[in-house]
Amino acid sequence: MDYQTFEPGPELAPFIKCYWTLDSPKEDVPQSQTIVPDGCMEMIFHYGDLYKQYIQGEAIVQPRSCVFGQLTQPLRIKPTGITGIFSVRFHHDGFLPFAAIPIKEMDDKAIPLEDLFGAAGAELGEKVFHSKTVQEKISHVENFLQERLNPETIDRIVQSTIDILLNVNGQISVNELSQQTNINRRQLERRFSSAIGMSPKQLSKTIRLQSILKQLLHKEYTSLTALAYDAEYYDQAHFIKDFKEFTGLSPKEFYGDHLQMSSLFYKKDS
Repeated sequence: MDYQTFEPGPELAPFIKCYWTLDSPKEDVPQSQTIVPDGCMEMIFHYGDLYKQYIQGEAIVQPRSCVFGQLTQPLRIKPTGITGIFSVRFHHDGFLPFAAIPIKEMDDKAIPLEDLFGAAGAELGEKVFHSKTVQEKISHVENFLQERLNPETIDRIVQSTIDILLNVNGQISVNELSQQTNINRRQLERRFSSAIGMSPKQLSKTIRLQSILKQLLHKEYTSLTALAYDAEYYDQAHFIKDFKEFTGLSPKEFYGDHLQMSSLFYKKDS
């Protein structure tokens, strides 16, 4: 697999984490991959063959150009041929200023650009598909997003709360978040649902798991028990329960080939 990342322009950097491309030849025997929730939405363009995604056991072919909402559970996908993907990875609340429908309605769904943005979305998909270089693709996407940027939708409370979660690797309770931000817990949950598509507790668990996955991949731990202790889980059972919820696997099963694609993303993030 050839995986590369690219920085967004300064005007969109507050909303876009990075652009990335993934190219891979056709597999003789296509292997399914598991994508683990990371709290970030993606705008995905397939310039290679499409992927299948499996939802509740049913195989669905992904749209050629789409926005994928928040993952609240592991997503299993499988290539149908040659892989060629260009994607826009947004910050946790980064898609909100461009959203055409409520964020929460997009959870666990790959929604075609045409459904979100009409003819302009379909046109963007065609432009990206026919672009010869990554920079051309980025230019088309940035022009499109800048035209639709609505700063009035930005929620500064949610942004500052996300910063807190990231600074402590998700190791904080919602009650503590509520106290630190001086926002009622229910109000904070409503604002997160509108801005991100998940609750503060869900995002907190996601960020904490992401931190652990990186440590596992980089072998930065002495034992799973020590890893769970450092991440402030109540006990080993709590750690394994959360791990399975987000990956579909136990920690010991984590090193399978079916997590190859997700591991690329973990390695790139700081």
